[in-house]
Amino acid sequence: MDFEKKVIEIIKKRKSIRSFRDDPIPDEDYKKIEAYLQNEENLVGPRGKKGRFQIVPVNRDTTENGVKIGTYGFIKNPRAYIVGIMENDKEALVEFGYIFEKLILYLTYLNIGTCWLGGTFNRNSFKEEIDLQGNEFIPCITPIGYSTENKRMMDKTIRFFAGSDNRKPWKDMLFLSDFNTMLTKEKAKDFEAPLEMLRMAPSASNKQPWRVLVDENKERIHFYLEHTLTYGEKLGFEIQRIDMGIAMRHFDLTCKRLNINGRWKTKKPKVSVPNEQFEYIITWEKN
Repeated sequence: MDFEKKVIEIIKKRKSIRSFRDDPIPDEDYKKIEAYLQNEENLVGPRGKKGRFQIVPVNRDTTENGVKIGTYGFIKNPRAYIVGIMENDKEALVEFGYIFEKLILYLTYLNIGTCWLGGTFNRNSFKEEIDLQGNEFIPCITPIGYSTENKRMMDKTIRFFAGSDNRKPWKDMLFLSDFNTMLTKEKAKDFEAPLEMLRMAPSASNKQPWRVLVDENKERIHFYLEHTLTYGEKLGFEIQRIDMGIAMRHFDLTCKRLNINGRWKTKKPKVSVPNEQFEYIITWEKN
């Protein structure tokens, strides 16, 4: 499939779109999206938890001047929304980020604009359209449509204040053997591209909370979350766990593209962490 072959350039291409053209999404593309969402393989995370997604059409009468549902302001003229649904527990949130980011990248592959929204959008706006079951809730949504050719000044301002064009350097997030030793690109060897694509992953408020520890022999890659204290408390769920899943997906897809085979496991290393905000999440182990 071309999507897998082009995943590195798709990761580099992806950016948040908040203003959309009037052009409708063709039925052909809707069918591709629906086929993607019907493929069980696309909906399951590394630990086997399953998410689900629903396309919600937009009522044009209520979005003529933009609907203020996103963390950073108005979403202008979307054609529809894709609503993500998942259980509200710690492990499932990581799985959700992993699952939803692949969908975001697939939409980018189709040249359809998206924008992760997980902060202050009004979830009640979508509850009438979604039949939530048991412990399910709506962690994130994305508008979909085609980007305006001339980006609005609001989009540029939002990207500036959100830090969307800035990423932490390797020395702040990637480590070798222990958390006192910085991982260099030279020492990363085959994992340089997967780790660079991980570094480019989007995150809530651009906090980039992932910390990655690479074993000396490059056989295991351990993923940690460094929590930002009090961040997202009012949301009712830990949004930075979703960020972890997004970063994991970038790493995993890039490894597959480069034919670096491995699998996700729970193998917490016996190392000291820099502070109590560090939490071990998962390990990628080379086959």
